Amino acid sequence: MIRRKRHLVLGALCFAAACHSSGLEPQPSTPSAARTSLPRALTPAELSLLSASNAFSFALWNRINTAQADSNIFVSPLSVSFALGMTMNGAAGQTFDEMRSALQLGTTPLASIDSGYRSLISLLTTLDPATTMEIASSIWYRDGFPFTQSFLNDASSYFGAQVSPLNFDDPANVLSKVNGWANDRTHGRIPKVLDSVDPATVMYLMNAIYFKGVWRGRFDSTQTKPAAFHAVGGDQTVPMMHRDSLTLYAETPTYQAVDLPYGDSSFTMTVLLPEAGASVESLAASLTPTAWQSLTSSFVAREVALDFPRVTLSWKRDLVDDMKALGMHAAFENADFTRMSSRGRELAISLLQQNAFVKIDEQGTEAAAVTTVGITLTALPQVTVVRVDHPFIIVIRERLSGTILFMGKIVRISAV
Repeated sequence: MIRRKRHLVLGALCFAAACHSSGLEPQPSTPSAARTSLPRALTPAELSLLSASNAFSFALWNRINTAQADSNIFVSPLSVSFALGMTMNGAAGQTFDEMRSALQLGTTPLASIDSGYRSLISLLTTLDPATTMEIASSIWYRDGFPFTQSFLNDASSYFGAQVSPLNFDDPANVLSKVNGWANDRTHGRIPKVLDSVDPATVMYLMNAIYFKGVWRGRFDSTQTKPAAFHAVGGDQTVPMMHRDSLTLYAETPTYQAVDLPYGDSSFTMTVLLPEAGASVESLAASLTPTAWQSLTSSFVAREVALDFPRVTLSWKRDLVDDMKALGMHAAFENADFTRMSSRGRELAISLLQQNAFVKIDEQGTEAAAVTTVGITLTALPQVTVVRVDHPFIIVIRERLSGTILFMGKIVRISAV
């Protein structure tokens, strides 16, 4: 059992995310009152989507954590949910059912799902004026391809998506537009998400989340000192921040936890630290919606001496195999996107990727993620270029009998 401690040294950063909390950390210098409740009661559709979103977060987290043992991870499951939720509006049949199930949405009707996404976006982006929380979506599609207007309209209506046709025969321009959008929506933190454009691609669906929060109780930079961080693979010397303050704290037999609020305390960062000698991998694998609910309901205010390393991390992952592991197969292999296009049986998701960034320092936290979904034609004719611009051989034959009539070698083209 971990003994109750007044001094909490964070020797390993194991889980960092901006999470809604009704907890507060009083600070004498805090200019605004801490929020203790949402501005209004959540609707049944919102409650259902929030529950599904958190269930999906932990399902995806556990899949990625298993695949990336002893590696840094920083992922926004919410951004993946937004991007796939938008894409799901174009799916039908088994493709739709698998996507809805993988996103942990059960049998919720699409209309309720869409309204839930729209309400969640509005709630998160307007909750705390002292914290920057931006959510943006976009669709970039091949100009002239027969996409269903109602699908594009739903993306704009429910996800606030910017919808733009592009000349996909000009890949340089597509890269400029797509990467420029990612760069702009993440304030320069994710300047590029694509290196090239597959010739079969007809659409990119994108979601970007940008978060910037100032600690409610900041670290004094004059107390930041070089210190050891006991990393996987050997010790490192890192800038270690320090503060002494009343902090929301919890502990179990296997870990300690602190909850660090931003702004008016609507958003917080929860940090879980395994007991010395215990495995961060085991702790990461133990995170479930039930375990999370138990933790967040157990925080109590306590005087804590907190040492915490500065962190800057960029992360990228192809999520196709992760979503297949969660039961989403047809969208990648034998898709039905007939609600997206009259040619929806020829379409499939070929790219599902997230780029993410986080920076944690004395002032607060900056985090960003861009999820990119690429839709391609599965039956696109492959064009092979043959340019006869050097010496060659010709054979003239009668095809059915196989009789060769003429043979020649051309090394110079005579004037006509």
